[in-house]
Amino acid sequence: MVSNKKIKSIYLIAICGTGMASLAGLLQKSGYLVTGSDANIYPPMSTLLKSSGIDIKPGYQRKNITADIDQVIVGNAVSKDNSEVLAVQEKGIPYISFPEAIKKFYLKNQKSLVVTGTHGKTTTTALLSWVLHSAKRKPGFMVGGWMKNFDGNHAIPEGEFFVSEGDEYDTAFFDKGPKFLHYSPFASILTGIEFDHADIYRDLDHIKNSFRKFVNIIHPSGFLLAAFSDKNVQDVLADASCQVETYGFSSSADWVIGDYKFVSGKGYFTLSHQNVNVANFNLPMIGRHNIQNATSVAVMGLKLGLTTQEIQEGFHTFKGIKRRQEVLGVKNGVTVIDDFAHHPTAIQLTLEGIKEAYPGQRIWAIFEPRSATCKRKVFEDRLPKSFTPADLVIIADLFAPDKIDPKDRLNPELVVENINNDGGDAYFIPDTEALINKLITECRPKDVLLIMSSGGFSGIHQKLIARL
Repeated sequence: MVSNKKIKSIYLIAICGTGMASLAGLLQKSGYLVTGSDANIYPPMSTLLKSSGIDIKPGYQRKNITADIDQVIVGNAVSKDNSEVLAVQEKGIPYISFPEAIKKFYLKNQKSLVVTGTHGKTTTTALLSWVLHSAKRKPGFMVGGWMKNFDGNHAIPEGEFFVSEGDEYDTAFFDKGPKFLHYSPFASILTGIEFDHADIYRDLDHIKNSFRKFVNIIHPSGFLLAAFSDKNVQDVLADASCQVETYGFSSSADWVIGDYKFVSGKGYFTLSHQNVNVANFNLPMIGRHNIQNATSVAVMGLKLGLTTQEIQEGFHTFKGIKRRQEVLGVKNGVTVIDDFAHHPTAIQLTLEGIKEAYPGQRIWAIFEPRSATCKRKVFEDRLPKSFTPADLVIIADLFAPDKIDPKDRLNPELVVENINNDGGDAYFIPDTEALINKLITECRPKDVLLIMSSGGFSGIHQKLIARL
């Protein structure tokens, strides 16, 4: 094994994945020569990498694997027969997975803070990172999204904390366990557990077992903060190896959110602990779900020694994340918002937050089924209800449907039919240009267009803004 000190050149296979892009930036700032390749190169991660001066080689080619590479990091998007992987093995170059690299290069001598759960990981990780930074704790962090406060998504630790977004997805072709088992957590936030990642998990119990393993490896002197109202979370807490405290809107939680209201772009709430008021907070973000995420951050901050004033200052100055309820533009009175939502629960919570933030305005939900799970029939029955808060719904065609067996594919036309049968107003428009034409033709001032996709959606956002 090559020691960290002897490693100079590092190559990342599948560099444009959100976590891999974060890692590439971290390694470059740590003084390593970083290059990599990917088959899917699109913003914001490709923009972030190129702006950092990191060379991205399109596609996977054996010639990219040269003898001067000291360490290869393999993303979970590639398989064992990938041409670059085969070249790495033939040349005998040491290779590890993305989460193994985080542990190897950044978690030694750090208090590892891991944010995990099916929904809200990116926002909560980003907010926790910013609150600690704002309070001058100088944390290292790795976030699966582009943080506007930093114009990036990572930082080398200068203090005692390293904040990670703990993903339950599998690690690599040579390690099928979840990524978060590599992060040696001192303390963690668990936002909720639902079935997802149907390409690697059999069912909900299979996912719960991964979370049981995770809560069991939290440091005994650390702690776990868990969403109280989530029954699936409650089912795994007995396996925790540390102190567990709950948070939420329920008065039965250890940390209780009260007096919530949304006024002038901010969510206001109180936080109490065991019937004692701790503080009043406000957050410049949309939706009750983000208030719950912020509460977990506030509680972790308090338990790590921050003052309520430091936490509120972090909340007050948080600028958000690209692709999370991000307003891209307002043209001729029409607001265009981009969001990453791709799970029925996330879709509904996002729409409820948008509805609350834009009262009396007409809300369009434009959705591209793109994730490995959402392209399957798994959520076919749940998706129609998730669009209930929207006034009008447009569902695009599945992205890369050929990767899914026809019998297992989501039927977007059936989803649209069921929305309409329930009294909604929905359309299936498979062609992106036809979709844009419908919006351009039918939009009116004060309409809000919420575009949801876990990918680039054929550049629909900027095309719309240009034509509105």
